[in-house]
Amino acid sequence: MSAALRILSILLLLFNGIGAFYGSIKFITDPTGASMGMSLTILEHSPFTNYLIPGIIMLLANGIMSFVVIALILFKTRFYPLAIIAEGCILFGWITIQVIMLRTIAGLHITLWAVALLLIISGFLLNGKLQTR
Repeated sequence: MSAALRILSILLLLFNGIGAFYGSIKFITDPTGASMGMSLTILEHSPFTNYLIPGIIMLLANGIMSFVVIALILFKTRFYPLAIIAEGCILFGWITIQVIMLRTIAGLHITLWAVALLLIISGFLLNGKLQTR
């Protein structure tokens, strides 16, 4: 079961990481959001005037960190279950703050909340398995 949970976690982190890399690079290279089909008016209830800072934060928190956690899993480091939980919490927080600031919920938000919850659950289950050894 531990192997299946590790594989599930890696797949979820790949989904999050690749999506975050794609979106963040688009936002960083075109802070107007036009290349993503997004208007700056979406940001009217946020502290941002363009997508540059959100793009940088997304790249670091959801893109790079997802791949760091994947490496921790692959190398079976001692604390990889906690890293999975942490990344799930970061993703959940990211989406929650995004929904609050944008004042809208899209299908992708629900999908990413589910990914975050699955990461958190997987991390707890893996941590419990390591603790009982």
